Amino acid sequence: MRAPRDFDQYALVYVLEGAGRYRDGNGTDQRLSAGDLILVFPHVPHQYGPEPGETWTEFFLCFQGPVFDLWRQTGVLDPSRPLFHLKPVDSWLRRFEQLARPAEPADPESALRPLCRLQHLLADILLAARESPGHRANQDWLGRVGLLLDAQPEAPLDLAAVARSLRVSPEALRKRFTRLTGQTPAQYRTARLMERACTLLQQDQRTSKEIADALGFCDEYYFSRRFKQIVGQTPTAFRRRFLST
Repeated sequence: MRAPRDFDQYALVYVLEGAGRYRDGNGTDQRLSAGDLILVFPHVPHQYGPEPGETWTEFFLCFQGPVFDLWRQTGVLDPSRPLFHLKPVDSWLRRFEQLARPAEPADPESALRPLCRLQHLLADILLAARESPGHRANQDWLGRVGLLLDAQPEAPLDLAAVARSLRVSPEALRKRFTRLTGQTPAQYRTARLMERACTLLQQDQRTSKEIADALGFCDEYYFSRRFKQIVGQTPTAFRRRFLST
C-alpha cells in the first residue's frame, strides 16, 4: 500500500511472515514483523505493507458495527494505539481462522455467537498487550518451541534434540510446555499432524495410506485409529463429509 487510504470499516491485519512498515494519520510510523497485528480504524488515513525488496504474508479480517464504535468512543479501542504484538503466531492464527469460517444464517440469533467470539478475541488482544514481561517471555518461548516441534513433522519427535536447542533438559522442557499450554509436546505434535492430515484429505488425492506414510505413521491402520481418536471420525468419513459440502 504505497499511498494512504481511508477505510470505512475496522480491520485486523496479522503479519504471519516477513516484514514491512505501518504509518497512519495519527503519527504512528513503525516497522512490523511476524507476530505484529494492525488494528485498522474507520476513517483514519493509513498505509502498510512490505517495503521495496520485502514481502510478507498476512491474515486480514474486516468487521463493523455499533458495538465496536462504542468500544472506540469509550477508549477501549484507541486509534492512537493501533499496533500489537501477539505470539506464538500459530496459536493466534488459529483463533483468527475460527472467525473466518463460513458465515452463519444472517438472523439476529445466529449472528450473536460470531459477534461474541470477535469481541472475546479483541478483549484477549487488548489484555495480551498489558501482560507482564514474564508472560511475554513465555509466549516468545512457546513460539520458539512451536517452530522446533513443527520442523520435519514426518520424522519421529526427538524431544532431546529440541531441548538441546533451547539449552534445557528434556524434562524441564516437557514440564514448562505442559504448564503453559495444557498439553505435552507429544500431544501438541500429534495435534499438528492431525491438522496437516485434515488439510491433505481436503486438498490432496492421495490415499489414506499415502498420507499416513507422508506424515510418518508406521501404517495406515494406526494413522486411521489416531485420526479418529482426535478428530472424531475416520479419514475416509472426514473426506467424504468434506466432499459432500
